[in-house]
Amino acid sequence: MRPALELTSVPTWATAPARPAADSSGRSWTVIGFGAAGSEIARAWSAELTAAGRSAVRLHEIDAIDGDEQARAALVADLAEARVGWRLMMAGPAHTCLRLRAAAVQLDVADDEITVASTDVDTRAVQCVHCRTITCAPVELEDVVPCRGCGRNLLVHYHVSRRLGAHLGYMVDAEQQVAR
Repeated sequence: MRPALELTSVPTWATAPARPAADSSGRSWTVIGFGAAGSEIARAWSAELTAAGRSAVRLHEIDAIDGDEQARAALVADLAEARVGWRLMMAGPAHTCLRLRAAAVQLDVADDEITVASTDVDTRAVQCVHCRTITCAPVELEDVVPCRGCGRNLLVHYHVSRRLGAHLGYMVDAEQQVAR
């Protein structure tokens, strides 16, 4: 039986594409867009904030494939100058946004300071509880993915680590007896 997703640690934006409005409640913003689709949303948010007279907007357009370090560096640099009223807005594939959200949470950014627009929810990062390897693959919740570290078949669980930005994966057939 599938649990109600709002009762799990999986953000709703990580299960279905979402495009919330720009968070205009702040005084300054870091806006990060991953890939073409994420950058399009990030540019639209920036334009919306600027048109509303908000001038303290820093826009960062990042490669969706291997831009984790660049996005984290932009977050750290902007956060070092942040004052009360700072907001983080990010747009892109959900698994990429989950990783940046994890970095932000580790830097003590609160959930109410973060806005996320997900452009793709088909790929998930899954951490193996057996070897701790993170496998990225197109997989749904409750589906099985082979771990790229230990080869075990992992069930993708309804838990997202806020620290890692990855879903929990555990051996799907751990309780089955092995024929000898």
